[in-house]
Amino acid sequence: MKIATFNINNINRRLPNLLQWLRAASPDVVCLQELKATDKAFPTDALAGVGYRAVWKGQKTWNGVAILARDAEPILTRDALPGDPADDQSRYIEAAVKGLLIGCIYLPNGNPQPGPKFDYKLKWFKRLAAHGKALLAEGVPVILAGDYNVAPTPQDIYPTKSWDDDALVQPESRAAYAALLKQGWTDAIRTLHRDQPMYTYWDYMRNRWPRDAGLRLDHLLLSPSLARQLESAGVDRAVRGKPSASDHAPAWVILREGKRPAATRAARATAKKKTAAPRMKRAHAARRPLLVVDGDSFAHRAYHGLPKSIRMRGGKGGGAVVGFANFLIRFYLGEKPRAVLVGWDTLDVPTYRHKAFPPYQSGRIFDGELLEQLAILPEFVAACGFTNARAPGYEADDFLAAAVKAEEKRKGTVIVASGDRDTFQLASDCTTVLFPARAGKTERIGPAEVIARYGVTPKQVPDFIALRGDPSDKLPGAKGIGAVGGAGLIRKYGSLEALLAEGKLQAQADALRLYRSIATMDSRAPIPAVRDQKPTWKKAAELVRSWELRGLAERLEKMAR
Repeated sequence: MKIATFNINNINRRLPNLLQWLRAASPDVVCLQELKATDKAFPTDALAGVGYRAVWKGQKTWNGVAILARDAEPILTRDALPGDPADDQSRYIEAAVKGLLIGCIYLPNGNPQPGPKFDYKLKWFKRLAAHGKALLAEGVPVILAGDYNVAPTPQDIYPTKSWDDDALVQPESRAAYAALLKQGWTDAIRTLHRDQPMYTYWDYMRNRWPRDAGLRLDHLLLSPSLARQLESAGVDRAVRGKPSASDHAPAWVILREGKRPAATRAARATAKKKTAAPRMKRAHAARRPLLVVDGDSFAHRAYHGLPKSIRMRGGKGGGAVVGFANFLIRFYLGEKPRAVLVGWDTLDVPTYRHKAFPPYQSGRIFDGELLEQLAILPEFVAACGFTNARAPGYEADDFLAAAVKAEEKRKGTVIVASGDRDTFQLASDCTTVLFPARAGKTERIGPAEVIARYGVTPKQVPDFIALRGDPSDKLPGAKGIGAVGGAGLIRKYGSLEALLAEGKLQAQADALRLYRSIATMDSRAPIPAVRDQKPTWKKAAELVRSWELRGLAERLEKMAR
């Protein structure tokens, strides 16, 4: 995948150059800066003619940013840098594209310095650092690409003293850029070209292009997961030499296909002949994911999805047991986890959510046969050699959150299986949600998929639910907001709390904070230590045979053999 950044310096004036370069270079994603065009003047038709769709934030004067995607629809997640709602300069835009989160940056120039423009530049840098830190905490695969208006080191400017007083090379500017890298970002071009100038900008004045008197101002910073996929990077210098060219040249990176998920690698490895020494086997097992399952979610799905004619001993209903067992077996065989934990609701004891908001989940009535099967399913899980988690006052979701927190703390990976979209808040670079879709398919949900679906990051999901509401849980949400409006407000302000701090929705503030707390999974839920497990399929087969579920028993017996 090829991602590029290009300060186009007036998109309509340079449009022929841009289209020619897009055809020749074929980048998958392009960040553009300095559009110098209003939103209405953005050349959508011309870009569509060469296969690119776009999101943009225009401005008539010196600013304006856009993200282009080849043969894909970029999903706008943010059209301003958080931290200063009064800042009306179009310098930041963010979108989800092909599984990545792309931040397009046009950092202030800062000249003349010292002065208010340089102060604005440094404040903007601080806001960018705060947002960058938040993105890294999300574990989202991110590229922050654009014109940073800083030459980070003396190596990034041609030998000269004529720029010594310029804001682009001031110690404060360079220190701000260095602080950003210390968060964990990788400067892609400098990483692969340590000893080369790699200029991206040549001023129009003083014959600087012909004599190669350039600066490296355009950077592509990669989050840790993407840095591991970095294959190549460079600058298309020749574009700067074209007639009517921008004073910048496109900079780009190529990312190789991401590594297979840990669960897939484990499955492939176990299919090979086992020749590793015992120590190597233990090391491999440590890399296998923990599988955590929302027991109630799949028991309900099985009960309503399978015929009621499936009966067990004494003529009791058995469809939920058979269906849940099939889900559990399928997840185990597909993911090859090191261990399995299944979380359960305690239906006869209210949680703090019910006490704080009595309408929560009100009106739900469960069939007696479903309740009977929910009562015995933990026994089946235990017979399989897996772990159950259930405690008064907690829901299944809370145990999933607690398991994810514990496993990520030990540097492990997690597969969360649930049909509840609330679990999307758990997605991270280390945790993937298996979400059942139509036609028996299962979707793998990571941070990029959450952004593409909702327009917010996983950690913002509870805030989003508070604003949007959740009819299934009887959460009304903010009046007159809805999903699109809720996502837009979260993108603009960064969080529900920041929105309220700005004086918005004050009449609903207490209710919205309550809805957010209800939507937030409680990672403090008590869970047992989950050590590596070996399934006991034979024991499970004996149990279900005693329940007279012969078909399931035969399947488990075959697996045991």
